Amino acid sequence: MIDDDGDFDDGYFGENIAADYDESAADMFRPEAVDPAVDLLAELAGDGPALELGVGTGRIALPLTARGVPVHGIDMSRAMVDRLRAKPGGEAVDVTIGDFATTRVKGEFALVYLVFNTINNLTTQDAQVDCFRTAAAHLRPGGRFVVEVGVPELRKLPAGQTAVPFHISDTRWAFDTYDVATQAMSSHYVTIVDGRAEHWSVPFRYVWPAELDLMARLAGLRLRDRWQDWTREPFTSESGKHVSVWEKPAD
Repeated sequence: MIDDDGDFDDGYFGENIAADYDESAADMFRPEAVDPAVDLLAELAGDGPALELGVGTGRIALPLTARGVPVHGIDMSRAMVDRLRAKPGGEAVDVTIGDFATTRVKGEFALVYLVFNTINNLTTQDAQVDCFRTAAAHLRPGGRFVVEVGVPELRKLPAGQTAVPFHISDTRWAFDTYDVATQAMSSHYVTIVDGRAEHWSVPFRYVWPAELDLMARLAGLRLRDRWQDWTREPFTSESGKHVSVWEKPAD
């Protein structure tokens, strides 16, 4: 692992979250969630290396590396990266600790990618714009930048309501809160442990597809494809998320 200068902390993904992150997001680690993403990313990378922004515990980086695509990751959380390094094959993924919106690493990449709503971890528009510029700076001519992110669910908000639940069970409740004036949102998780409720939340900034396209244009990228998911289902007005691909012009 490559460490910058030691000035970064783990942000909202410290040891208390990293310790059971894979278990709490178990559905996203299932083959039916991972394999289509890896298939498409490997195809887009072709014969070139890939850079993952927000590499986390290696959910995508490890199987993509196993497919023969060299992967370098950037992540602010040492605790999350420690989990990656402890997994089989973890030593094959080089990681730089830093803010993925602005951190630069050596080399050119055929593919830069962000998955599982990670672009929303950047909580200002300026940071999201910087992220696109950082991605473009790492891409070789003809390279692609891929983002997987949800479509804001504002249509589910009646007047005066700010919260949208997305998981309800006997032991776990989860919901998002939105501020439509600032595009700020937070995901809240309430877990029942031994009869007591534990709560934690993470701040995000939601972003629209058209807004991402403008960020890409500012960075010198152009939209190549947009699908509803990793299997290339068409993106429509009813899609809950999108997988978008922008390209750096070959000239």
